[in-house]
Order: sequence, then structure tokens, then C-alpha cells
Amino acid sequence: MPVKLLLDTDIGSDIDDAVCLSYLLANPECQLLGITTVSGEAEKRAMMASVLCNIAGKDVPIYPGAEEPLIGLQRQPVAQQARVLGNWRHKTKFPKGEAVEFLRRTIRDNPGEVVLLSIGPLTNIALLFRVDQEIPKLLRGLVMMCGVFTNRLPGVGPLEWNAICDPYATAIVYDTEVALHRSVGLDVTCQVTMKSDEVMRRFTSPLLEPVLDFASVWFEKADQITFHDPLAAATIFEDKICVFQRGKVEVELASDRLKGMTHWSLDVDHGNHEVAVDVDRDRFFEHYFSVFT
Repeated sequence: MPVKLLLDTDIGSDIDDAVCLSYLLANPECQLLGITTVSGEAEKRAMMASVLCNIAGKDVPIYPGAEEPLIGLQRQPVAQQARVLGNWRHKTKFPKGEAVEFLRRTIRDNPGEVVLLSIGPLTNIALLFRVDQEIPKLLRGLVMMCGVFTNRLPGVGPLEWNAICDPYATAIVYDTEVALHRSVGLDVTCQVTMKSDEVMRRFTSPLLEPVLDFASVWFEKADQITFHDPLAAATIFEDKICVFQRGKVEVELASDRLKGMTHWSLDVDHGNHEVAVDVDRDRFFEHYFSVFT
């Protein structure tokens, strides 16, 4: 049976969100129940998600969500890749102010069956968990691209973008108990990269054509893609891609300089957080591209 999945994304900032959504839409093992967007210009982000759904021929519900963090200023007020939206057919009208309620209702309608995949700042997820405190118990699992948990990659960390964009939301989500509470952090995702010339060569599926167009904006400032979000998504369908360990994650809120930093401690017997500590890079890429054939 396909996995019932809800996606919360800040598509339009880093290119990997679009790379991830195209993978989910192409994956026959994924039943994408809906998409919510988060961060600045949430409606433009919804339009970008609509482009990919349209190419895939799937009418997936899309809801623009929170544009501001719970506390503090927005670090990413603009969806830069929306600049090329005019090149693609997409919806322009979406329900307003209903993203959290949509998540809540969908999870309640499918108790114990939905995996919630978060690949952006955690504002929508924190609001969901506070609005309906039974929701975490009704999830099949929560999978996030978030945090930094080891020091194995020099120059990576100690802060991670999704975690620090709304640190109070991050703390709420990590303080919430879910049956499967999985994080794939920057220290692992930074091991799966692809240079722009290889991206151009391998992104040949029709579903990846708009991703390449979005990437034209990304490549103005970078020469490679890091598959942060697709890696987190892939672990839902092929859990041998990453090695996971159980433990406890605490979120730094006291220090202004380090606010949002994820503190990880190994606790195999009692830890309620599952954290990726290693990745099989070749296995990931083989799996990722296999869904487009």
C-alpha cells in the first residue's frame, strides 16, 4: 500500500524542496494527500508546488501556511525561484488561513496512517501540535529535514536553517512525542551533493524540467545542489539509505547567538528521537532517480 503523506515545505528558497516534491509526485509508493507551504510569500510557494503537481497530472490540495515565525523576524521573506513562475502553468488561487486546519483534518480522517514530512521551518507543524494536542498521537510518523547532530563534517553546523528560522517552533516540535520522530540533519544531508553540470545531464524526466528552470535561479549563486530534503523523504520509502540512532534532541533557546541549535544525546533505550548519523550516498541516488523511470 502507498504511504499516505502530507508535505510541509518552503519551496522557492533552496532548490532541494522542488527536487523533493518532484520525487514524491513520481514515487508510486507515495500517496500525497496535500501540501502546505511555510515562510515568506507562502502563496507564491504554493504556486511553485502547483507547477509540479500540474506537470505530474495530479490534483493535490495545496494550502499556503504561516508566513512569519512564532516569535522574531522572518529570515527568508522572499521565494526567489518564483521569478520564473510565468514560464509554467499553475494555480493562482488557494484557500487562505486554512493550512493548519487542513493538516489537522486530514490526519484525523486517517488516524495512524499519515506520515508528516517537514522540509522547511517548523511554524505550521508547531501550530498544528498546539491547536490539537492529540494530533501527534494520530500520526504514523513525523520526518523532518532539520538540525545538526554530529560534528563529523568540518565546517557544517552548529546551526541549521530550518531549525533557526523559527527556533521556538522547533523547540515545540522536538518537545512533542510522536510514534516515529525522525530527523535527517545537515551533517548527513551535506554528504549528498551534485554539481550543476551533472544535474543538467541527469534531470531528464518531464517532471524535472520545471525543477531545472527553478534551478536556473539557484545556480546564479551556487554551482551544485545538496539533496537535503529529498534525502529526508527517501528514508520514508527506503530506510536503509541512512543509519539511524535513537536519543534525545533539545533545542537551544537561551542563547541569542545559538538560538535554534539542536543538542543531541544518544539514548538507545529511552530516546524518543530518531536521528540520521550516516548515509549511503550511492544507494540514495540510485533510489532517487529510479522513481522517474
